[in-house]
Amino acid sequence: MNNVIETQGLKRSFGKTDAVHNLTLAVPEGSIYAFLGPNGAGKTTTIKMLMNILEPTAGVAKVLGVNSTSLGPREFTQIGYVSENQQMPEWMTVAQLIDYCRPMYPNWDTAFCDKLLKQFDLPLDRKLKSLSRGMKMKAALLSSLAYRPRLLVLDEPFTGLDALVRDEFIRGVLELSEEGNWTVFISSHDIDEVERLADWVGIIDGGRLQLAESAIALQARFRSIECVVGEAARLPASPPRSWLGPEMAGHCMRAVESSYQPEASEALIRSVFPDASQISANPMSLRDIFLALARTFRLNA
Repeated sequence: MNNVIETQGLKRSFGKTDAVHNLTLAVPEGSIYAFLGPNGAGKTTTIKMLMNILEPTAGVAKVLGVNSTSLGPREFTQIGYVSENQQMPEWMTVAQLIDYCRPMYPNWDTAFCDKLLKQFDLPLDRKLKSLSRGMKMKAALLSSLAYRPRLLVLDEPFTGLDALVRDEFIRGVLELSEEGNWTVFISSHDIDEVERLADWVGIIDGGRLQLAESAIALQARFRSIECVVGEAARLPASPPRSWLGPEMAGHCMRAVESSYQPEASEALIRSVFPDASQISANPMSLRDIFLALARTFRLNA
């Protein structure tokens, strides 16, 4: 499988602060890759380096096989980019925006553009400055999808959008992914929305990549475990390394198992609590996995 985005030892410093440190990342072609992390984790700085807006302090990034610092008009006809802080020509109407963008992209698909216009319910005669934030974001997405880019990069696209607009936005992205072998790289801290899209997940914290794997593999190895223990039972000073956030609540022990295997995980519980009963291991949402990891990163910082 080819990688649409690859970074090796990528770093960006602002003075003495490393916003991104030693980032090595691979985004498979055809994936919807969720790049997750709390505010200030380094997500936007990473994307700006990928899009040749910021130059790396060290390391290298390749996008569509081209060094990010060499990206130019030819490459950007194959890349769609939508950011929460995107500047748009607000004096234009939606129709004028489309007419302005169309000649720049040889692969502009008028029929697909018309389909998205109808799906997003965008008014052609309205100026962008008179549109709500949600409608502006939909206009930005349309102008980035209509030429069928090989890569769509979304930087915090859901910020400030209501539930209906978020749903329409997601359906537009899914429309893109179903139309061909296109890749979506989406940075967000809105985990609930991203979970509907992602088949690959990368988590960044403090400028460092902490995890990168397929969503299926990630959710297969994480479980919320719980058991009932004896009255005198206590957590050991050094709990199993695969347990995240273990805690006792009365006669109940709870933890997140990050390397779940049915028989081995139950045996591990019994090795710590020989009298354990009512053992359960429940699947976790991507949001719950992210929160468990984020708490662990904070404790280990």
